[in-house]
Amino acid sequence: MHIEIITTPNEALKESGFGTLKACNSVLDAIQRRGYSVRLNVCKTKECLDDVVKRKPELVILAVKYIPVNNGENIWLSDYFARHRINFTGSSRDVLEFDSNKVLAKTHLTNKGINTANYFIASPGQYKNESELPITFPLFLKPLDAANGNGIDDLSFVTNFTDYESKVVSLYDTFNQPILVEEYMDGREFTVAVIKTRNKKLLVSAVEVIPPISAHGLRILGAQAKKDDSEKLIEIVDDEIKNRVTTLAIDAFNTLGVRDFGRIDIKTNNHGKCFFMEANLVPGMTCGSSYFPVACGIAHELAYDKVIELMLEDGLARASSTLPPHIQPGSDDKLVAAI
Repeated sequence: MHIEIITTPNEALKESGFGTLKACNSVLDAIQRRGYSVRLNVCKTKECLDDVVKRKPELVILAVKYIPVNNGENIWLSDYFARHRINFTGSSRDVLEFDSNKVLAKTHLTNKGINTANYFIASPGQYKNESELPITFPLFLKPLDAANGNGIDDLSFVTNFTDYESKVVSLYDTFNQPILVEEYMDGREFTVAVIKTRNKKLLVSAVEVIPPISAHGLRILGAQAKKDDSEKLIEIVDDEIKNRVTTLAIDAFNTLGVRDFGRIDIKTNNHGKCFFMEANLVPGMTCGSSYFPVACGIAHELAYDKVIELMLEDGLARASSTLPPHIQPGSDDKLVAAI
Protein backbone atom coordinates (compact mmCIF):
# COMPACT_ATOMS: atom_id res chain seq x y z
CA MET A 1 0.00 0.00 0.00
CA HIS A 2 1.56 3.28 -1.13
CA ILE A 3 0.13 6.66 -0.11
CA GLU A 4 1.07 10.13 -1.34
CA ILE A 5 0.24 13.50 0.27
CA ILE A 6 -0.27 16.56 -1.94
CA THR A 7 0.15 20.12 -0.70
CA THR A 8 1.31 23.44 -2.14
CA PRO A 9 2.92 26.59 -0.66
CA ASN A 10 0.28 28.20 1.55
CA GLU A 11 1.13 31.81 0.78
CA ALA A 12 -0.49 31.42 -2.64
CA LEU A 13 -3.81 30.28 -1.18
CA LYS A 14 -6.82 31.96 0.38
CA GLU A 15 -7.48 28.68 2.17
CA SER A 16 -4.66 26.83 3.88
CA GLY A 17 -6.04 23.27 4.02
CA PHE A 18 -4.18 20.99 6.44
CA GLY A 19 -1.83 23.87 7.20
CA THR A 20 1.90 24.47 6.94
CA LEU A 21 4.53 21.99 5.82
CA LYS A 22 4.99 21.16 9.50
CA ALA A 23 1.36 20.03 9.72
CA CYS A 24 1.71 17.92 6.57
CA ASN A 25 4.85 16.31 7.97
CA SER A 26 2.92 15.46 11.14
CA VAL A 27 0.34 13.67 8.98
CA LEU A 28 3.13 11.88 7.11
CA ASP A 29 4.81 10.77 10.35
CA ALA A 30 1.51 9.43 11.71
CA ILE A 31 0.94 7.40 8.56
CA GLN A 32 4.48 6.03 8.60
CA ARG A 33 3.97 4.88 12.18
CA ARG A 34 0.99 2.85 10.93
CA GLY A 35 3.31 0.91 8.64
CA TYR A 36 2.50 2.47 5.26
CA SER A 37 4.80 3.67 2.51
CA VAL A 38 4.05 7.39 2.20
CA ARG A 39 5.52 10.36 0.34
CA LEU A 40 4.90 14.11 0.75
CA ASN A 41 4.76 16.27 -2.39
CA VAL A 42 4.83 20.08 -2.39
CA CYS A 43 3.41 20.65 -5.86
CA LYS A 44 3.37 23.93 -7.77
CA THR A 45 2.78 22.62 -11.28
CA LYS A 46 0.70 20.12 -13.23
CA GLU A 47 3.93 18.26 -14.03
CA CYS A 48 4.37 17.47 -10.34
CA LEU A 49 0.87 15.99 -10.26
CA ASP A 50 1.58 14.03 -13.45
CA ASP A 51 4.57 12.44 -11.71
CA VAL A 52 2.33 11.37 -8.83
CA VAL A 53 -0.06 9.69 -11.27
CA LYS A 54 2.83 7.80 -12.88
CA ARG A 55 3.70 6.29 -9.49
CA LYS A 56 0.10 4.95 -9.21
CA PRO A 57 -0.45 5.34 -5.45
CA GLU A 58 -3.35 3.45 -3.90
CA LEU A 59 -4.41 6.61 -2.05
CA VAL A 60 -3.64 10.30 -2.48
CA ILE A 61 -4.23 12.55 0.54
CA LEU A 62 -5.32 16.02 -0.56
CA ALA A 63 -3.97 18.48 2.02
CA VAL A 64 -5.25 21.42 -0.05
CA LYS A 65 -8.19 21.83 -2.41
CA TYR A 66 -6.33 23.24 -5.39
CA ILE A 67 -3.00 24.38 -6.79
CA PRO A 68 -2.94 27.99 -8.05
CA VAL A 69 -1.50 28.36 -11.54
CA ASN A 70 -0.15 31.68 -12.80
CA ASN A 71 -2.10 33.00 -15.80
CA GLY A 72 -4.40 30.03 -15.69
CA GLU A 73 -7.22 28.40 -13.81
CA ASN A 74 -6.56 26.71 -10.48
CA ILE A 75 -5.98 22.96 -10.68
CA TRP A 76 -8.59 21.40 -8.42
CA LEU A 77 -6.95 18.24 -7.09
CA SER A 78 -10.14 16.23 -6.67
CA ASP A 79 -11.01 16.84 -10.34
CA TYR A 80 -7.48 16.05 -11.47
CA PHE A 81 -7.14 12.74 -9.65
CA ALA A 82 -10.71 11.69 -10.46
CA ARG A 83 -9.92 12.11 -14.17
CA HIS A 84 -6.87 9.91 -13.73
CA ARG A 85 -8.82 7.35 -11.70
CA ILE A 86 -6.58 7.77 -8.67
CA ASN A 87 -8.21 7.20 -5.27
CA PHE A 88 -8.12 10.39 -3.15
CA THR A 89 -9.26 11.54 0.27
CA GLY A 90 -12.04 14.00 0.89
CA SER A 91 -14.93 15.24 -1.15
CA SER A 92 -15.50 15.84 -4.85
CA ARG A 93 -15.02 19.24 -6.47
CA ASP A 94 -18.72 20.14 -6.40
CA VAL A 95 -18.94 19.39 -2.67
CA LEU A 96 -15.71 21.27 -1.92
CA GLU A 97 -17.34 24.34 -3.45
CA PHE A 98 -19.56 24.40 -0.34
CA ASP A 99 -16.36 25.01 1.66
CA SER A 100 -14.97 27.70 -0.63
CA ASN A 101 -18.29 29.52 -1.07
CA LYS A 102 -20.08 30.05 2.24
CA VAL A 103 -23.23 31.37 0.56
CA LEU A 104 -23.49 28.31 -1.68
CA ALA A 105 -23.48 26.07 1.41
CA LYS A 106 -25.97 28.23 3.30
CA THR A 107 -28.34 28.40 0.33
CA HIS A 108 -28.19 24.64 -0.23
CA LEU A 109 -28.88 23.84 3.42
CA THR A 110 -31.62 26.46 3.74
CA ASN A 111 -33.39 24.90 0.75
CA LYS A 112 -33.20 21.55 2.55
CA GLY A 113 -34.74 22.96 5.73
CA ILE A 114 -31.57 23.18 7.82
CA ASN A 115 -31.11 26.22 10.07
CA THR A 116 -28.57 28.81 8.97
CA ALA A 117 -28.16 32.41 10.05
CA ASN A 118 -30.10 34.88 7.88
CA TYR A 119 -27.80 36.63 5.45
CA PHE A 120 -27.40 38.77 2.35
CA ILE A 121 -24.57 39.69 0.00
CA ALA A 122 -23.37 43.29 -0.21
CA SER A 123 -21.02 45.47 -2.23
CA PRO A 124 -19.98 49.09 -1.55
CA GLY A 125 -22.81 51.50 -2.26
CA GLN A 126 -25.38 48.78 -2.92
CA TYR A 127 -27.61 49.91 -0.04
CA LYS A 128 -28.15 53.63 0.51
CA ASN A 129 -29.50 53.62 4.05
CA GLU A 130 -30.48 51.37 6.94
CA SER A 131 -34.07 50.94 5.76
CA GLU A 132 -32.88 49.25 2.56
CA LEU A 133 -30.93 46.53 4.37
CA PRO A 134 -32.60 43.08 4.14
CA ILE A 135 -31.80 42.31 7.81
CA THR A 136 -31.88 44.59 10.84
CA PHE A 137 -28.91 45.37 13.08
CA PRO A 138 -26.83 44.01 14.72
CA LEU A 139 -25.04 42.40 11.78
CA PHE A 140 -21.80 40.51 11.25
CA LEU A 141 -19.65 41.03 8.14
CA LYS A 142 -16.99 38.75 6.68
CA PRO A 143 -15.40 37.82 3.34
CA LEU A 144 -17.32 35.46 1.11
CA ASP A 145 -14.66 32.77 0.83
CA ALA A 146 -11.67 33.58 3.06
CA ALA A 147 -10.62 31.09 5.73
CA ASN A 148 -8.80 31.18 9.08
CA GLY A 149 -10.73 34.20 10.30
CA ASN A 150 -9.23 36.46 7.63
CA GLY A 151 -11.07 39.77 7.46
CA ILE A 152 -12.86 39.15 10.76
CA ASP A 153 -12.24 41.44 13.74
CA ASP A 154 -14.18 43.61 16.21
CA LEU A 155 -15.26 45.87 13.34
CA SER A 156 -17.08 42.92 11.76
CA PHE A 157 -19.77 43.43 14.40
CA VAL A 158 -21.83 46.46 13.37
CA THR A 159 -24.84 48.13 14.96
CA ASN A 160 -25.34 51.15 12.68
CA PHE A 161 -25.25 52.01 8.99
CA THR A 162 -22.08 54.12 9.14
CA ASP A 163 -20.04 51.27 10.62
CA TYR A 164 -21.70 48.86 8.19
CA GLU A 165 -20.66 50.93 5.16
CA SER A 166 -17.13 51.33 6.48
CA LYS A 167 -16.61 47.58 6.98
CA VAL A 168 -18.11 46.71 3.59
CA VAL A 169 -15.67 49.07 1.87
CA SER A 170 -12.73 47.79 3.93
CA LEU A 171 -13.44 44.13 3.16
CA TYR A 172 -14.12 44.82 -0.50
CA ASP A 173 -10.86 46.73 -0.89
CA THR A 174 -8.93 43.89 0.76
CA PHE A 175 -10.57 40.84 -0.79
CA ASN A 176 -12.03 42.30 -4.01
CA GLN A 177 -15.29 40.38 -3.72
CA PRO A 178 -18.83 40.89 -2.39
CA ILE A 179 -19.28 40.67 1.38
CA LEU A 180 -21.27 38.11 3.36
CA VAL A 181 -23.53 39.91 5.84
CA GLU A 182 -25.20 37.75 8.50
CA GLU A 183 -27.56 38.37 11.37
CA TYR A 184 -25.43 38.45 14.49
CA MET A 185 -25.62 35.30 16.59
CA ASP A 186 -25.11 36.32 20.21
CA GLY A 187 -25.02 32.84 21.72
CA ARG A 188 -22.31 30.19 21.98
CA GLU A 189 -19.93 28.89 19.34
CA PHE A 190 -19.20 25.24 18.51
CA THR A 191 -17.12 23.25 16.08
CA VAL A 192 -17.75 19.62 15.17
CA ALA A 193 -15.24 17.22 13.61
CA VAL A 194 -16.99 14.48 11.64
CA ILE A 195 -15.27 11.36 10.26
CA LYS A 196 -16.96 8.76 8.07
CA THR A 197 -15.27 5.46 8.86
CA ARG A 198 -14.87 2.26 6.85
CA ASN A 199 -18.24 0.88 7.94
CA LYS A 200 -19.97 4.11 6.83
CA LYS A 201 -20.68 5.14 10.41
CA LEU A 202 -19.89 8.62 11.68
CA LEU A 203 -17.50 9.53 14.46
CA VAL A 204 -18.74 12.91 15.69
CA SER A 205 -16.63 15.13 17.97
CA ALA A 206 -18.43 18.29 19.10
CA VAL A 207 -16.71 20.90 21.28
CA GLU A 208 -17.39 24.47 22.34
CA VAL A 209 -15.11 27.27 21.14
CA ILE A 210 -14.52 30.19 23.50
CA PRO A 211 -12.78 33.16 21.84
CA PRO A 212 -10.81 35.60 24.01
CA ILE A 213 -12.48 38.83 25.11
CA SER A 214 -11.27 41.71 22.92
CA ALA A 215 -10.46 45.26 23.98
CA HIS A 216 -14.04 46.16 23.06
CA GLY A 217 -15.49 43.44 25.27
CA LEU A 218 -16.49 41.17 22.37
CA ARG A 219 -15.81 37.48 21.86
CA ILE A 220 -15.07 37.31 18.14
CA LEU A 221 -13.14 34.47 16.56
CA GLY A 222 -11.09 36.43 14.05
CA ALA A 223 -7.76 36.10 12.32
CA GLN A 224 -5.74 37.51 15.26
CA ALA A 225 -7.27 35.13 17.80
CA LYS A 226 -6.56 32.16 15.53
CA LYS A 227 -3.02 33.35 14.83
CA ASP A 228 -2.35 33.80 18.55
CA ASP A 229 -4.07 30.49 19.33
CA SER A 230 -5.81 32.35 22.15
CA GLU A 231 -9.24 30.74 21.88
CA LYS A 232 -10.14 27.72 24.01
CA LEU A 233 -11.82 24.48 22.98
CA ILE A 234 -13.72 22.78 25.78
CA GLU A 235 -15.96 19.78 26.28
CA ILE A 236 -19.72 20.31 25.96
CA VAL A 237 -21.05 19.14 29.31
CA ASP A 238 -24.74 19.85 28.76
CA ASP A 239 -26.14 16.74 27.03
CA GLU A 240 -29.13 18.59 25.58
CA ILE A 241 -26.94 21.20 23.90
CA LYS A 242 -24.48 18.54 22.74
CA ASN A 243 -27.30 16.56 21.14
CA ARG A 244 -28.63 19.64 19.33
CA VAL A 245 -25.18 20.60 18.07
CA THR A 246 -24.35 17.04 17.03
CA THR A 247 -27.66 16.55 15.23
CA LEU A 248 -27.25 19.75 13.22
CA ALA A 249 -23.66 18.88 12.32
CA ILE A 250 -24.67 15.41 11.10
CA ASP A 251 -27.56 16.83 9.10
CA ALA A 252 -25.28 19.41 7.46
CA PHE A 253 -22.52 16.85 6.77
CA ASN A 254 -24.93 14.43 5.11
CA THR A 255 -26.96 17.05 3.24
CA LEU A 256 -23.84 18.65 1.77
CA GLY A 257 -22.73 15.20 0.58
CA VAL A 258 -19.38 15.28 2.38
CA ARG A 259 -17.08 12.28 1.92
CA ASP A 260 -14.53 10.94 4.42
CA PHE A 261 -14.28 13.89 6.83
CA GLY A 262 -15.18 17.51 7.46
CA ARG A 263 -15.64 20.12 10.15
CA ILE A 264 -18.94 21.90 10.72
CA ASP A 265 -19.10 25.24 12.57
CA ILE A 266 -22.25 26.10 14.51
CA LYS A 267 -23.46 29.05 16.59
CA THR A 268 -26.49 29.56 18.79
CA ASN A 269 -28.66 32.61 19.32
CA ASN A 270 -29.53 33.87 22.79
CA HIS A 271 -32.41 31.37 22.92
CA GLY A 272 -30.06 28.42 22.41
CA LYS A 273 -31.25 27.59 18.88
CA CYS A 274 -28.46 26.15 16.71
CA PHE A 275 -27.51 27.53 13.30
CA PHE A 276 -25.08 26.22 10.67
CA MET A 277 -22.33 28.77 9.99
CA GLU A 278 -19.87 27.09 7.62
CA ALA A 279 -18.18 23.86 6.58
CA ASN A 280 -14.44 23.22 6.45
CA LEU A 281 -13.86 20.16 4.27
CA VAL A 282 -10.05 20.21 4.23
CA PRO A 283 -9.58 21.03 7.91
CA GLY A 284 -6.39 22.18 9.57
CA MET A 285 -4.32 19.30 10.93
CA THR A 286 -1.61 21.02 12.98
CA CYS A 287 -0.88 18.72 15.90
CA GLY A 288 -1.87 20.28 19.21
CA SER A 289 -3.73 23.32 17.91
CA SER A 290 -5.96 22.67 14.87
CA TYR A 291 -9.63 22.33 15.75
CA PHE A 292 -10.22 19.00 14.00
CA PRO A 293 -7.70 16.80 15.86
CA VAL A 294 -8.14 18.74 19.11
CA ALA A 295 -11.93 18.22 19.02
CA CYS A 296 -11.42 14.48 18.52
CA GLY A 297 -9.06 14.46 21.48
CA ILE A 298 -11.47 16.33 23.76
CA ALA A 299 -14.62 14.46 22.76
CA HIS A 300 -13.20 10.93 22.46
CA GLU A 301 -9.70 11.06 23.97
CA LEU A 302 -8.18 10.17 20.61
CA ALA A 303 -4.47 10.70 20.05
CA TYR A 304 -3.36 12.53 16.89
CA ASP A 305 -2.18 9.34 15.17
CA LYS A 306 -5.54 7.67 15.80
CA VAL A 307 -7.39 10.65 14.31
CA ILE A 308 -5.29 10.37 11.12
CA GLU A 309 -5.94 6.63 10.97
CA LEU A 310 -9.69 7.13 11.25
CA MET A 311 -9.69 9.93 8.66
CA LEU A 312 -8.06 7.59 6.14
CA GLU A 313 -10.24 4.54 6.83
CA ASP A 314 -12.83 5.19 4.14
CA GLY A 315 -10.18 6.08 1.57
CA LEU A 316 -8.16 2.98 2.37
CA ALA A 317 -11.30 0.88 2.09
CA ARG A 318 -11.72 2.19 -1.47
CA ALA A 319 -8.21 1.06 -2.36
CA SER A 320 -7.75 -2.32 -3.99
CA SER A 321 -5.10 -3.48 -1.51
CA THR A 322 -6.00 -4.92 1.88
CA LEU A 323 -5.51 -3.05 5.13
CA PRO A 324 -2.46 -3.85 7.26
CA PRO A 325 -3.06 -6.50 9.92
CA HIS A 326 -3.06 -4.09 12.88
CA ILE A 327 -6.20 -2.37 11.49
CA GLN A 328 -9.12 -4.78 11.62
CA PRO A 329 -12.60 -3.95 10.29
CA GLY A 330 -14.98 -3.01 13.07
CA SER A 331 -12.23 -2.38 15.61
CA ASP A 332 -13.43 1.18 16.22
CA ASP A 333 -17.17 0.53 16.44
CA LYS A 334 -17.30 1.56 20.09
CA LEU A 335 -16.06 5.04 19.09
CA VAL A 336 -18.60 5.57 16.38
CA ALA A 337 -22.22 6.66 16.48
CA ALA A 338 -24.23 4.72 13.93
CA ILE A 339 -26.28 6.88 11.63
